[in-house]
Amino acid sequence: MRDINNFSVDLVVTSPPYPMIEMWDNIFSTQNPEIKKVLEQKKGMHAFELMHQVLDPVWSEVYRVVKEGGFVCINIGDATRTINGDFTLYPNHMRIQRYLTELGFTPLPCILWRKQTNAPNKFMGSGTLPAGAYVTLEHEYILVFRKGSKRKFTNEVDKKRRRKSAIFWEERNNWYSDVWFDVKGTLQNLNDKVTRLRSGAYPFELVYRLINMYSAKEDLILDPFLGTGTTIAASMVSGRNSIGFEIDETLKDIINNALSSIEQVGNRYITNRISNHLDFVKLRKQSQKQIKYKNIYYGFPVIMSQERELYFNEILSIKKIPENIYKVSYLDTPESCLDNEGNEISSISCSLPNRPIGPSKSFSGKKGNQLVLF
Repeated sequence: MRDINNFSVDLVVTSPPYPMIEMWDNIFSTQNPEIKKVLEQKKGMHAFELMHQVLDPVWSEVYRVVKEGGFVCINIGDATRTINGDFTLYPNHMRIQRYLTELGFTPLPCILWRKQTNAPNKFMGSGTLPAGAYVTLEHEYILVFRKGSKRKFTNEVDKKRRRKSAIFWEERNNWYSDVWFDVKGTLQNLNDKVTRLRSGAYPFELVYRLINMYSAKEDLILDPFLGTGTTIAASMVSGRNSIGFEIDETLKDIINNALSSIEQVGNRYITNRISNHLDFVKLRKQSQKQIKYKNIYYGFPVIMSQERELYFNEILSIKKIPENIYKVSYLDTPESCLDNEGNEISSISCSLPNRPIGPSKSFSGKKGNQLVLF
């Protein structure tokens, strides 16, 4: 990441390879051959520490490039593994949180992502007798950090970007909860199951939320473990600039295919958010609860004055240009979702294909000696 300037990134959203998960043993051992030897010697905790030492330089670079007031969100799961007959938990989230705190980041309340499972048994082990089984790991962590003090928006241009980046009141009440039960990997569509697992792919919804919670439009988002490109895709849909690094060349075509097709998926996400909000408004009116404000772009009612300038970046086109750079053009102005009497026109009326082209966002890449940016 040496090509990224100091203090230039507003938000990092990423999910690294998980230490002590067997499918990533080879990746870690390639970076440090000592890890393979230690695993063969059945020294689990030693291998755990060596794997994290592979990740540590990346976190140090993250600290260098993040702006004062910027955020870092890391999706990480703990690992369970039986080595030499001993079943053990390897607390990845604790090791990463300790290291980033030592770097100088301020740890903030984290999010528990409760992953849905189809497993019929809610325990690990066998039998029904005491001390014969262990609880299952059905959650992962989203660690949240801030660099320095609270971010400030000091000029009118930045303040307007922030206002246009608002989320709906009802979304806030869900997104800022410390436990997420409702995030599913519905947009992961890799035919090769091994590739999907090795990529560490996380759901579009997860990273899309984080980007909208911790950054403003036109901010720069970084993912140092790009995987299948989900972070860049969600950044495009959110009207943010983004950079990603990935060392696995086999994922390049997957990333390019995902980014080339995100226009339709992204605009559908925007349509669904607006449609869900209009359903919320209907229910609130039926309950005879007051809705005081109106959004100035779309015309629909909103709960708080901060939602009046909420604005969605509907994608008009995505173009790939040389050296792994994507350029995104957005629709300039939205169409009102309501008719003259305040009734919803249709669930897709806020996305019109013939609106003029809006500002473009570039998602650029450079090649380094070890990390390849797609």
